Formats: sequence, structure tokens, C-alpha cells
Amino acid sequence: MATIAIVDYDMGNLHSVCKGLDVVGGQPTISDRPEELWAADGVVLPGVGSFDPAMEQLRRRGLGTVIQEIIASGKPFLGICLGLQILFQGSEEGTEPGLGVFSGMVKHFQAEPHLTIPHMGWNQLEFSQCNHPCWQNLPPQPWVYFVHSYYVAPEDPQLTAAYVTHGQQRVTAAIAQGNVIASQFHPEKSGPTGLQILKNFVQSLS
Repeated sequence: MATIAIVDYDMGNLHSVCKGLDVVGGQPTISDRPEELWAADGVVLPGVGSFDPAMEQLRRRGLGTVIQEIIASGKPFLGICLGLQILFQGSEEGTEPGLGVFSGMVKHFQAEPHLTIPHMGWNQLEFSQCNHPCWQNLPPQPWVYFVHSYYVAPEDPQLTAAYVTHGQQRVTAAIAQGNVIASQFHPEKSGPTGLQILKNFVQSLS
């Protein structure tokens, strides 16, 4: 059974993610201990909240460098929501530098007539990396659950693995490169589709 370490930095719905991974056959553990993160077959970085407090918590616990090194090592890594955003260089939400694993910034949705911000609720994905292992056994344009006011804007458009359209704005909903996949949506809140994504991630560890 694949072991998955869920990074504990007081910024995520850790237990929902843990339950989802357990349901699909993973062996998850919640930890902020670097040795336990390194020992796992894969690492998940969830996140709910604001960019600056998240970065402050990671650095206070000495986890920022650990996450950068784990990703560089090639260990399978899944980021969720804020756990996607902090992989980039910075955010319009705050002033703290991000982890800088990927080039690009986190931006706020532009105001539009009748556009609801935050983008909250169910919306459809448009895959751009159609053959990614985490998208296997999903229907075309599946519905997933979002809660966010900010989105990532990668400098390299090929990094984007899926898009979502909110109002007139088509933005990155997920990224994937090498051992890393990260989503703006919450797979643990996205019903059978989200569980299938988590299952695909767990199966990729074996």
C-alpha cells in the first residue's frame, strides 16, 4: 500500500484530504516532520487560506526548503488549492515570496459585470494535458469543486494541465510537470471525479 505524507502547516483541510486518500486505497499520514515527508512514497500539500500566512507557516516550520528539495528529488507530489499557488514565485494577494518551484505569479480575477468573486462551486475542467495519469478514467470536461479568488498564471503555458472558465476568464485549473501535479480545485470535495483523481495519484505511486 502506497504511503502518502500530507504536509501539516495549519493551512489546510487536512482530514478531508486524508479521508479521501484512505478511501481510494492510500495509506496517508499527516505530518510536519521532514523525515516522515521524505520516507513517504508521495507527498500532498493541501491548503486553504491566504498566501502570506501559508508561506510564513512553512518557513516557521522549516518546511519550505524541504518541499523544494522533495520536488527536485523526483518524489511524486500533489498540491491542492493554496498548495498549488505557493509553488509559484509570488501572489497579488500578499508580499511574501512563494517557493518559486515554477515561474509565474498568482493573480486576482479581474472584475466583470455579474462575476462572482470568489469563484465558488462546481465548474468544468478543460484538459490541456489529456493523457496525464491523474486524468485517467475521467469523463470529458468533468465537474469539480472550486473555492478561490486567485489563480496561477504560469510563464510557461505548457505547464497548464487543465483550464477552467469563470465569466469571460479562462484560467489555469491544474498544472503538471514531471513528478508534480497540482490543482486549484479541491479533489477531496469533488465527489466521484475527485476520488478518481486521488485514486489515480495513489496508483501512480506503486
